This record gives sequence, structure tokens and C-alpha cells, in this order.
Amino acid sequence: MELQGIPGVGPSIARDLTELGIRRVEDLPGRDPHELYERLSVRRGVRMDPCVLYVFRCAVYFAETERPEGELLKWWNWKGRVHANERPGATA
Repeated sequence: MELQGIPGVGPSIARDLTELGIRRVEDLPGRDPHELYERLSVRRGVRMDPCVLYVFRCAVYFAETERPEGELLKWWNWKGRVHANERPGATA
């Protein structure tokens, strides 16, 4: 499935994910959303907006979950929530 098939992922986030080596939804399971966010921040040379992290959390959840909960497909509901794949102590 194409990345823009993920709720909340538009052309800009799809390009960001592609730049990180993720080209399809099937590339996301098992990934650490916080690590992806940190890598993108380093590549850009600036701390990315935390909303990018929330979209990454939502995207990994979508890719890993057979029957995703509707409210968790809204990226803004990932603020203050940590994905199970994230390293201990991950925040934002």
C-alpha cells in the first residue's frame, strides 16, 4: 500500500518517510516512531515539529494493527501517547 493511504499522511510526510527509507506501508511494522522522528530532525538540522512524531506514531500503529481503533487513526490523538515500539523514555 502507498504511504498516502495511511490516515494523516499527505505528500509532505510521505516524502519524509521515503527519505528515511520507508517507501510503502509494509516497511513500517516494527519501526520506532521516535527514532524516525529523531533521524528526520538530524537530516533537516532542526528539531521537527512534534506533530510529525504524532503522525509517525499513527502511521506505525496503522501498519501494525489489523483492526485499528478509529480514534487512534487521527494523528493528533497520539500527543502524549507512546507507541509500543518506542524506546523507553521517549516523549513528546
